[in-house]
Amino acid sequence: MIGNRMKSGIGRAGVLALVLATLAGCSMMRIGYPQLDTIAWWTADEYFDLDVEQRQEFRRRFERIHEWHRYEQLPDYARFLAETKARLERGFTREDALWVTEGVRARYRTLAAYAADDAAALLMSITPEQLAKLQERWERLNRRFVREFRLQASVEEQRRETGRRALSRIRDWVGHLDDAQEQQILAWAAELPLVHGLRHQDRMRRQREFLLLMSQRGDAARFAQRLRHWLVNWEEGRDPKYDRLFDEWTQRQADLYAAVYRILLPHQRTAVAERLQGYINDFTYLARRPAAQPVAGH
Repeated sequence: MIGNRMKSGIGRAGVLALVLATLAGCSMMRIGYPQLDTIAWWTADEYFDLDVEQRQEFRRRFERIHEWHRYEQLPDYARFLAETKARLERGFTREDALWVTEGVRARYRTLAAYAADDAAALLMSITPEQLAKLQERWERLNRRFVREFRLQASVEEQRRETGRRALSRIRDWVGHLDDAQEQQILAWAAELPLVHGLRHQDRMRRQREFLLLMSQRGDAARFAQRLRHWLVNWEEGRDPKYDRLFDEWTQRQADLYAAVYRILLPHQRTAVAERLQGYINDFTYLARRPAAQPVAGH
């Protein structure tokens, strides 16, 4: 039940999110992860409409980040998920859910800090026309966010959407839920704070901050420093109301996941454990360094 919400390519996004959210099937992960450079290039090009030279530079820099991530970070992800699995087997608590949430955040920070200098170097070449394309893309995504989270609908409809999303995430991990389980989960989800309206406003705040950063690119070293800080410290500048509500939402969602685990049937708990073990196996497999090739004549 790891939070697998994926953000935009220049926001809280990264390889961990891509692996956990995009490559959901364990068998697909081994196929897809080695092609992550292509996935990332497509994403960057979709946002910025890169020219030929920018695409080449992106691939060169991403290959280095990808190699670091594969051999240095995937083993850590495997250990992290192994500990998550052990906590599930002991009986998942709200403290465990919060531990998982903080673990994902910490690993995002590690990735953002490592990749920031390369991102800054690439962003130095972005033109005003490409920034305009980015803003057009954001506008479409912002409209989709409003639509998907029913932000213009009634409070009751927003709560129903929250419940539908909670059920979908849980079914994805445990399989079929019986009627009693579904009704109980919907009742718990209805008690979660309605955070997505303020979350939408915060997304747009981050977009404005990014554009401001991009307007201050005169000094490359200074820009890289500021971009790294912005990527790693995404909470800075939040509306205090949203900050309080988001913290409450995080705590209440941890309560929900712990409560859900208590009502799971044995075969459903087994499904969660097997899903985690599949990820652990794949991370471990992907992190293996290639065997040294024998030298001709030896």
